[in-house]
Amino acid sequence: MVIYIDTSAMLAVLYEEDTNHTQAIQAWLTLAQEGTELVCNNYVFWEAFALLQRRYGLEKARALQECIAPLLEIDWLGAEQHAEAINSVLTANRRNLSLVDCASFETMRRLRIETAFTFDEHFKEQGFTVVP
Repeated sequence: MVIYIDTSAMLAVLYEEDTNHTQAIQAWLTLAQEGTELVCNNYVFWEAFALLQRRYGLEKARALQECIAPLLEIDWLGAEQHAEAINSVLTANRRNLSLVDCASFETMRRLRIETAFTFDEHFKEQGFTVVP
């Protein structure tokens, strides 16, 4: 099974005081035991790294790079995917729907991934199944 992993899940796995940490760890362990392939795009990875570094320090960013990144398939977005994500943000005309979210939806649709490991409600709104 292939599941897309979102920034919110990465933060919850790595930051013990995150309100979703317990759920995230349980889901992480289940996905690992099942041999689930985890995919994200470079925008999500960049966002997670930047937020971890800024909010919680370089050690959390290092943990993302050393502990989680080796387990991920990272889809590198090019100019075409970037333009599609920008168009999605502008078309949606919603201030709280981010470029990273729209890039994630584009990646999931392009790669035919139906499920996301996330705590972001936007994925449900877009019709994706979410874990946990």
